[in-house]
Amino acid sequence: MEDKELNVVDHLDELRKRLIVTVFAFLVFFIVGFLFVEEIYNFFVQDLDVKLVVLGPSDIVWIYFMIATVIAVAGTIPVLATQIWLFVKPALKPIERKMTLSYIPALFILFIVGLLFGYLVIFPIVLNFLIELSGEMVVTNFTADKYFRFILNMTIPFGILFLMPVVVMFLTSLGIINPYVLARIRKYAYFVLIVVAVVISPPDIMSDFLVTIPLLFLYEISINLSKVVYKRKLKKEKEWEAEMGYDDENVSEKD
Repeated sequence: MEDKELNVVDHLDELRKRLIVTVFAFLVFFIVGFLFVEEIYNFFVQDLDVKLVVLGPSDIVWIYFMIATVIAVAGTIPVLATQIWLFVKPALKPIERKMTLSYIPALFILFIVGLLFGYLVIFPIVLNFLIELSGEMVVTNFTADKYFRFILNMTIPFGILFLMPVVVMFLTSLGIINPYVLARIRKYAYFVLIVVAVVISPPDIMSDFLVTIPLLFLYEISINLSKVVYKRKLKKEKEWEAEMGYDDENVSEKD
C-alpha cells in the first residue's frame, strides 16, 4: 500500500515538473511575442486599404496580449508535446518511444500549416465575401479589436484542427485507437466536425462550407495515416518480439 502511495506521489511530482517547464516556456514565448507585437501587427494590416481604429486604450492592450498569446501558444506546442512524451516515456516500449518521438516536430509544423491555411485561404475569401455583401449600404470601418478577433476565428481553429492527423497517429502508435474504429465511427465524426465548423465559422453558408470540407478531408487523411501507423506498429512489434525471444516458437518450446 505504501509503495503504491509513493508511486502516485512520484508520478504527481513528475507531472508537476513537466507542467512547470511548459508554463515557463509559455511565458518566455509570450515575452518574445510581446516584444515583436508592432512588427507582427504591421504584417497583418499591410494589405488593408483602411486604417484600423480603436475605441479605447484597453483595445490597444488587448491587441498586444492577443498577438503575444498566439505566438506563445505556437511556440509552446512542441514543448508541451515533448513534456507529455517524457512523462509517458517510462511506460512505453522502445519501439513506441521511437515512433512517438517523431511526431513532436510534426505537431508544430501542422499547427503552423493550419494557421497559414486559415489566414491565406479561408480568411481572405470570407472577408471579401462579407465586405461585398454589405455593398454600398454602409461605410466599412474596422476596429483593431474586431479585425484581429476575426483573424483569430479564421486561423486558430484551423491550427488546432490540423493537428488531428498527428494526434491520431500518436494514439494509434500507443494502441489507444486503430483505423478500423475510426472508420466505424465515421458518420458520428462527420456530424461532430460539421457542428464544429458551423460554430467556428462566420454565420453564412459559404463560410460553413469552406470550413467543413477541409475538416472532413483531414479526418479521411487521419484514417489513412492511422492505417499506415497501425500496420507498421504490428510489424515492428513482431520484429521486436522476435529479437527479444518472445516469438510463438520460443513460447511453445518453453511450455
